[in-house]
Amino acid sequence: MASHFAPFPLAEARHLPRWRRPQTLLFLMAFAMPIAFATWSALLNNFVIEVAHFDGVHIGWLHTVREVPGFLAIGVIALIMVIREQVLGLIALALLGCATALTAWFPGLYGILTLTLLSSIGFHYFETVNQSLQLQWIPKDRAPQTLGWIVAMGSAASLVSYGLLVATWKTFDLSYNTVYMIAGGTTALIALFCFIAYPQFESPHPQLKTFVLRRRYWLYYALQFMSGARRQIFTVFAAFMMVEKFGFEVHEVTALFLINFLANMIFAPLMGRAVAFFGERRMLMFEYAGLICVFLAYGGIYYAGWGVLLAATLYVIDHLFFSLAFALKTYFQKIADPQDIAPTAAVAFTINHIAAVFLPAFLGYLWVTSPGAVFFLAAGMAATSLALAMLIPRHPVKGHETVFSRALPLPAE
Repeated sequence: MASHFAPFPLAEARHLPRWRRPQTLLFLMAFAMPIAFATWSALLNNFVIEVAHFDGVHIGWLHTVREVPGFLAIGVIALIMVIREQVLGLIALALLGCATALTAWFPGLYGILTLTLLSSIGFHYFETVNQSLQLQWIPKDRAPQTLGWIVAMGSAASLVSYGLLVATWKTFDLSYNTVYMIAGGTTALIALFCFIAYPQFESPHPQLKTFVLRRRYWLYYALQFMSGARRQIFTVFAAFMMVEKFGFEVHEVTALFLINFLANMIFAPLMGRAVAFFGERRMLMFEYAGLICVFLAYGGIYYAGWGVLLAATLYVIDHLFFSLAFALKTYFQKIADPQDIAPTAAVAFTINHIAAVFLPAFLGYLWVTSPGAVFFLAAGMAATSLALAMLIPRHPVKGHETVFSRALPLPAE
């Protein structure tokens, strides 16, 4: 057992069988997480409306509770002082799986909030560590393409989960408990397998285990803040609208999610190539300009009375734009000191969730009076993100983080 827990140099990983290499582990973890999370998301709105009789206020509070661990992701810095990042990521993944499995056991308001909090701790701590490991283990020259394939792998897992839901929900008259138990248990078992089967990979650049907040990363922080605020509106209210306004049932919501992830499987690798070719600046500007149009159209659904087909189409397009978020990761990878990656991933997740702690609850109250206004507010946030993206240089590097900074000479290789 001692040899299993001993650090394994990342440079030596190329001698391992392909299935035991670091990038394979990243792909496997990317596949495992959505099995639990995507299933939880697909059933959530129907579950809370049918079983717990939630309204817009309740769903806003639920997502506020869900985002608190994201705001506290900075705690990862303290944990990696005593737990290796790879191990912490797998523990968090297992927690996500176990909490998802138990979701339907406590169908009351406080039970749902408690299980949501536990699963969210697992999800957000896993995502924080996973982002750090991706940027440490994937070479810069292959990062956009590889991250695109990792997004596609996660979409494939979601596709399998949603496909099984669509095919079996009504056919076998499944219960919420059965589906949550199977999905959450699968994620937990994959996490256990990863812990046993893979060595403890050691990055060539030891990570700082202290709080890191650098002035030259300010644009990255600002983009993370706006991304988190904007994403909440999509995550909380776009799917909720499909159930509340158009009466979507479980298998219909799941079918919509299935289309989303099928599109992501196809387009995410292409987007990775596009980021590598066009650069982060242009692709992020493309994403934010597209999101402005999508959110304005969402608002039009309420004020102009546009129908369900447009709403479903916008939902798929919205999801595709959000899959471009990995361009923000590669932007940071290019400007960061290698030892800053882990602590900055934790800081960035906290910044990303500052608005998430209060925004869903606040917008829940706005939603019950003016749903369209929620989406118009999101369009304004996307416009702010677009303005910030214009400050990214065409070729960002350390010392040239924004268009206002002067590029420093690259070090000799």
